[in-house]
Amino acid sequence: MSQWGSAQSVGDIPIAPVFDGRAFENPREVLLRPTFNGDPWAHHGDLLNAEGQLELTMGAYLIRSGDRLVLVDAGVGMINNGQYQGGGLLTSLHDLGVEPSDVTDVILTHLHFDHVGWVTQKGEIVFPNATYRCHSADWQHFIESDTADDRAIRKLSPIAPRLELFDTDHTMATGIDVRHAPGHTPGSVIVIISSGDDRAMLIGDIAHCPAELTENDWEAVFDVDRDLARRTREALAAELEDSTTLVGAAHFPGLQFGRLLTGEGQRSWML
Repeated sequence: MSQWGSAQSVGDIPIAPVFDGRAFENPREVLLRPTFNGDPWAHHGDLLNAEGQLELTMGAYLIRSGDRLVLVDAGVGMINNGQYQGGGLLTSLHDLGVEPSDVTDVILTHLHFDHVGWVTQKGEIVFPNATYRCHSADWQHFIESDTADDRAIRKLSPIAPRLELFDTDHTMATGIDVRHAPGHTPGSVIVIISSGDDRAMLIGDIAHCPAELTENDWEAVFDVDRDLARRTREALAAELEDSTTLVGAAHFPGLQFGRLLTGEGQRSWML
């Protein structure tokens, strides 16, 4: 595969970022610190672009484990409205030497639209040989509840015959585990990759940018349960602090992996 040589390796398991596009948000409208006096973004200008916007990567991660080719999340899809600019995921997979029919598993960290964009297109399943997997709490919330979103139903219903729901933390494939991490959505999960002494986490939208891990008390307007999401995020940050675990997040710049380190009075994010 042409580009797997540049993938991040966890032991003998390679993980490659798969770019789909990007999005632009007003940081002061989408990520908040209600208990903070002043402008919390005054200390995080390095995370904003020249226009003062929070630029979020849209994409996924591809993992090879034995004969399994696992896609974690599925990007934003063919949305291109200025704020959200997608459309690149299949090209990115092709650049890795991967066709949609090669993917054996699609693990969805949660079911927000910018993570399921390439699950289907125009009602047709994009990864025809894959088993689709997500937490049952998210499927119930987005598809089966009285408040289910019609757009989510249209997007996701076609995968029902190829869907496997789960409600416990468990091993998906050799070296690939899922852990429930609710708050952002009811069924949000973290994907944990391990091989030998090496370990990495794909944290979905537990955090949208590194500032949410380096400081406590952030809230995201996208969180279904802001209080639970904050507690989940703060517990994860405490677990990761000064560990050797690599962290990948669905919207962090460039989908680059980093580590969370202890600084003087504040954690720091290091690539």
